[in-house]
Amino acid sequence: MRRAPALSFLLVTVFLDMLGLGLIVPIMPALMAAVTEDATAAVRWSGLLGSIYGLLQFVVSPLLGRLSDRYGRRPVLLVSLSCLGVDWLAHALSPGPWTLLLFHALAGAGAGTYTVVNAYIADVTEPESRAHAYGLVGAAFGLGFVAGPTVGGLLGTVDVRLPFFAAAVLSLANVAYGWFVLPESRPGDRMTPLTLRAANPVGSLAALLRRPVLGRLACARLCSDIARTTHQSVWTFFLTAQFAWSTAQIGVVMATGALASAVFQARAVGPVVRLLGDKRAAVAGSLLGVASLGGTAFVSAPWMLYTLQAVGVIGSIGGAAVLSWISRTVRADEQGTVHGAVTGIGSVAETLVPVAAGAVFGWSLAYGSPGLIFVGAATFAATSALLLAVTPGHRRAVGDTRAAPSRVRARRHRAPTAWSGL
Repeated sequence: MRRAPALSFLLVTVFLDMLGLGLIVPIMPALMAAVTEDATAAVRWSGLLGSIYGLLQFVVSPLLGRLSDRYGRRPVLLVSLSCLGVDWLAHALSPGPWTLLLFHALAGAGAGTYTVVNAYIADVTEPESRAHAYGLVGAAFGLGFVAGPTVGGLLGTVDVRLPFFAAAVLSLANVAYGWFVLPESRPGDRMTPLTLRAANPVGSLAALLRRPVLGRLACARLCSDIARTTHQSVWTFFLTAQFAWSTAQIGVVMATGALASAVFQARAVGPVVRLLGDKRAAVAGSLLGVASLGGTAFVSAPWMLYTLQAVGVIGSIGGAAVLSWISRTVRADEQGTVHGAVTGIGSVAETLVPVAAGAVFGWSLAYGSPGLIFVGAATFAATSALLLAVTPGHRRAVGDTRAAPSRVRARRHRAPTAWSGL
């Protein structure tokens, strides 16, 4: 198996995904205003597009993960990337908002990139190296976030639809690259049952929660996602309210933080998690997140903000450690199913939390307490840390095919799981 090219492709995929998204962030309001010809309608349609994407991702992610277990990672990943490219092309060419809604829903339904990437990494890396690989994925994500808005803003000055053409070209070029370069990490297993109960989001989450260790890890991940999404949703508004910063100052701070996080995840996450172990690294990362978010609620000077940002960057070890922990807990033939359910959990947070966080932030702002929202975020992060702390450490999953030198031995040790026979 050509693991190096595979991992390189995954990192390029994540980077281009985030780059494509970043390209359109600064120009999306202008496009929606041009399409709807009304500023108020543009805001409503933008919110609707984001919600429908998250909803469809939540609904379909478990199915995509299950399909990758049954038929292999490669075809599902290439189809997901193709859907994203078609969506950006529709943004560039669409004459009206309904067309955008249709294709954005299609992109949400095909948004299996992170599900398949996480499962693929579990396939092609040794357990002790997975945290490092997940850290590299986080670094690629951060670098895409840094580069995307900058390039998108420059392209948008030429034409409002040009960034969408660029994002479409990047996505479809990545499909072509993957078609010729990406090897299959596992051929799939046609014995994996594919039923409505196993592939629907409610059934997959129920199956996840029925397994004690995975259930606690899933709940911890949900609390962590709520804290993270709350921070992302109100961060720029908080900086404006607290320090009266300009958009340029906010952009520099966000880009610097993302770049620092990318460097840290690429260079330090693997060694730190290897030293501490998945569980201790996950708990430590969550506690650092609590300190960063809780401190932000009471920040009164920029230097304090920078210090807390640095603490948050170090706390990013938690995300990679949890993913490594989850991958060690499940068998090779259910990695896609489990990571699909985990992606669904993140989709729930990203769909519902921005609305609630915006409402709470608006209320706290009216009372002169813009940092109050971060107390709530820190509470969710603390709950995540507690759940991780009381979860038993991982064991090698029964029937893990990485531990078996042959397919015969792997099948002989296959044990029933919560998804078996569904």
